[in-house]
Amino acid sequence: MSSVDTSIPDEIRSVAEENDDERLSKDVIFELLKNRRRREVLAYLLDTEETVTLGELAEQLAAWENDTEINALSSDQRKRVYVALYQTHLPKMDDAGIIDYDQDRGLITLSDNADLLMMYLDTDSHRQDRWDRWYAGVSAVGAALVTGAYLGLPPLSFVPTLAVTGLVVAAFLAVSLVHVAVNRRLQQDVDGKLSRIE
Repeated sequence: MSSVDTSIPDEIRSVAEENDDERLSKDVIFELLKNRRRREVLAYLLDTEETVTLGELAEQLAAWENDTEINALSSDQRKRVYVALYQTHLPKMDDAGIIDYDQDRGLITLSDNADLLMMYLDTDSHRQDRWDRWYAGVSAVGAALVTGAYLGLPPLSFVPTLAVTGLVVAAFLAVSLVHVAVNRRLQQDVDGKLSRIE
């Protein structure tokens, strides 16, 4: 008798039955994310951004779980992860519309609903918000330009200090406006995803 839980929670089963709707409930999202292996599946698929085989996925997860290299894994370590993915985790994720899992061919890709779970994951592959570097850069260059103009250093000695100061202020304004526009677009993306969560 197998000790692996192959049952599909009612929340996920109802999502599979309502396949026309791209919405997921928070219960389904948290049910899927509560398991470390499912989170690792998502992180791996996000990093590869392509179709992977069940064997590749199982090997990588087994290596992470055993804190070793893939070529140092034992067959038992590989098999334990492979069986759990095959019997439990991948079918649950496929039923929820998070991945497309072709069980016969052993192929896995991220599905449309995967983005609803990605925003809950802390992965290194997500783009980092580095606006602090832009502001620091404008500050350093601006300070150097204003100081050079004030001291009358060439070629800044030919430009009035007030004009250089105005240029620095305009640069800060431009960076700030771009920052606001980018944040607004990101917020709309998040709001769009949240609207698909029940």
